[in-house]
Amino acid sequence: MMHLIKARTFPRLKQVVTRLNYSTVQAPLVDENEYTEKPIYPPILDMSLEARKRRNRQKTYDNIKALNTVEEKQIALNMPRYYGFKCVSLNETRVPYNALPLVQHYTKSHLKITDKLPDIYNETSQVADLVVQDIKSLVEDSILIENEGVERNIVTTVEKPEQTQKVDASAQNIVKQINRIISNNLTDRVSHILSAQVDFDPRHEAFWFVGGVPVPPTVKKWRKQFHWMKYRLDEEVDRPVQYIGTPLMTLRHQLPLKPIVPYSEAENPEFKVPKFSYHPENVGYTYAHRHGTNIPGYWPGDLDEFGLLSYHGTGHIFDRLPTFGEEDNLETLHCQAIKASFGWLLAQANYQGFTTYNDITYPLVTQTVLTNGKDFSFYLYQLNTIAMNIDEIDSPKHNLCFAMKPTKLYDTIEDGKVKGLNDGVLKMLVQLYLNEPEKRDHDMKPYLGKEEQFVADIEDDQKRCWLENRYKQLVANRPRHLLVPEVYNWEQIYKIQHKTRFFEARRRPFELDINPMQRRLDEHLPTYIPKVLRPYPRHKKKFETTYYPKV
Repeated sequence: MMHLIKARTFPRLKQVVTRLNYSTVQAPLVDENEYTEKPIYPPILDMSLEARKRRNRQKTYDNIKALNTVEEKQIALNMPRYYGFKCVSLNETRVPYNALPLVQHYTKSHLKITDKLPDIYNETSQVADLVVQDIKSLVEDSILIENEGVERNIVTTVEKPEQTQKVDASAQNIVKQINRIISNNLTDRVSHILSAQVDFDPRHEAFWFVGGVPVPPTVKKWRKQFHWMKYRLDEEVDRPVQYIGTPLMTLRHQLPLKPIVPYSEAENPEFKVPKFSYHPENVGYTYAHRHGTNIPGYWPGDLDEFGLLSYHGTGHIFDRLPTFGEEDNLETLHCQAIKASFGWLLAQANYQGFTTYNDITYPLVTQTVLTNGKDFSFYLYQLNTIAMNIDEIDSPKHNLCFAMKPTKLYDTIEDGKVKGLNDGVLKMLVQLYLNEPEKRDHDMKPYLGKEEQFVADIEDDQKRCWLENRYKQLVANRPRHLLVPEVYNWEQIYKIQHKTRFFEARRRPFELDINPMQRRLDEHLPTYIPKVLRPYPRHKKKFETTYYPKV
């Protein structure tokens, strides 16, 4: 019987081996006489584990760069996690004590304190003086009306304290009036104000990976299970970071602002950034499981895709402990401005085709104003790099943030009049509006397709609709239909820690060495097609086609 089995199976095996040998080893040469003057050898690759992992990461970076549309790149960033990443949550208004070193390291921002606007604003100084004289009385009237002429009943919520909501509401009303007055006066003087888009309470979100930070305790605990990883316990990993903010008001335009300093100055060694080598929870930041989203306040394809100016409320300052002092309040404003400016510009850069893996090829600039309706803080931010993963964290490029201390717009309101209106603050506001954007002489979207840059440009109806729905589901961040399998407390005690229930059948994911959080975005059953809806003639295709990016 054994002899018969060998006789029946060996010829089939022989055919397979012969076919493999002819197709690989004995392939005919294209030209047997082909030669070169100098010998050409294949590259010698470093086969260590670290080098192989680096090559695999670089392959992923190249695959994301090769994608044509913005939406596909955003889906590709979320491909490794079906349930989302465990992100460090950088909320705009939540600033723990002594958080400035962490914020600077995670955004790679050099903070430069200054008393005046940079030299590029000197060109509009004379025009700004004339505008200030024209609008000074109008601004005083608007401040007076918002403070004494209108009574508003604010409905408080649990998310924000009552004082914070009142201050932000008052600041937003004053900002709206100031923007209206300045814009109406400048419409005939500069052309970009009339075509600028104004957004109120927009949604700003930004997602990126940061390297060069301590390994999370959960990762180190997992590595300790294997003896062959005892020398790799502190090996760096990328840590996902998610910024979420809501400005009071923003202005955006079709063209970007001019750089504050030349792009070559991004590698200036004088622009140093402090290294933060502690866990974010030691400072006070928390984590959140969610999909990475990059949203600059509008959807991909909007023509006004570059930010000019953003106003942010500072009502959260009044809820900080008084023992922190004035110096902490100033650092809090710096943290808020850096996070808000970097997050908005990073989201804009993602809409230009760049990602946290594929760095920008030109700088982006924004102007940020923090105010409570009375005190104004001015910030200018230039984005020079967005690649801060473990392979690019040591890059010499840095982002720049020019900061000015808070200044009062007016002193007091007495007897129905505004006392001590500061012309200098009003002049700086006007100069921010006079900063005219200009067209760049280089390709603004080098990593996007020539014909297909957004999902709306795809001609295939089925693919376009599928990608659009998948992208909107990701940015919505709604919970999955089936939630993450939960480990109950009794399982943690009796099955994981002490292992006293060995007689029970192993059915749970942690008993089968399955980590649900490692599930990829495309690891699911596609949508079922009922027989009635299948194309004619009816065939055996039971599931819809998916169009996930190949990364």
